[in-house]
Amino acid sequence: MCNGAVTVLVADANPMGCQLLANALRNSDQHFKVVACAVDSRTVVNAANEHQPSVALISLNLKDGPLSGLEALREMRRSKPGVSSVMLLEQRQHDHLVDSFRGGAKGVFFRTAPFEALCKCIEKVHEGQIWASSDELQIILEAFAKAMPLRTIGPKPEGQLTKREEQVVHLVSQGLSNREISSHLNLSAHTVKNYLFHIFDKLGVSSRVELVLHSSPQSGPAP
Repeated sequence: MCNGAVTVLVADANPMGCQLLANALRNSDQHFKVVACAVDSRTVVNAANEHQPSVALISLNLKDGPLSGLEALREMRRSKPGVSSVMLLEQRQHDHLVDSFRGGAKGVFFRTAPFEALCKCIEKVHEGQIWASSDELQIILEAFAKAMPLRTIGPKPEGQLTKREEQVVHLVSQGLSNREISSHLNLSAHTVKNYLFHIFDKLGVSSRVELVLHSSPQSGPAP
């Protein structure tokens, strides 16, 4: 945050696209501060490290090739896990949708949607929420269910979730944002973020969507 504004990194395939989007965000009614623009995956990561944005808005296709936005997204998840990312998509292709959330995106936004919706998307993702429609979430959950075995948040081996971490997981699964969780547990928002980083690491997940899927109660194997 900068003087109450949500700081944003904009990444698009060419300078004109970046500038148009950045100007639109700056001129919107919301408190957005565009701190950097980037046109290739390397510059995206470097700009995130230098400017510490709250939200990164990344196009699926950047100057260095088709789907290069996904590579930038994955690298940002490794180097700057505190940055909330939104993937800009052209079409509703299932694989791009799933790969975006697997790569660490907190939201996906289609360019055919109104600009006002993009502003709301950025705000909600900044607050710690997931931005996706119910249909899109269903596609993601089905893909994750096929790709990974489901485990439950029950008795854990030593070194896994603490009681407080399980409370955070439960509230995430109820759809609460980081701000709402911090209020509910009387913790700072920064502490909630730290809990989530540790939870993701312990459970081997990379997003809130995967965490919700991971924590969904499932029947165990027959004895």
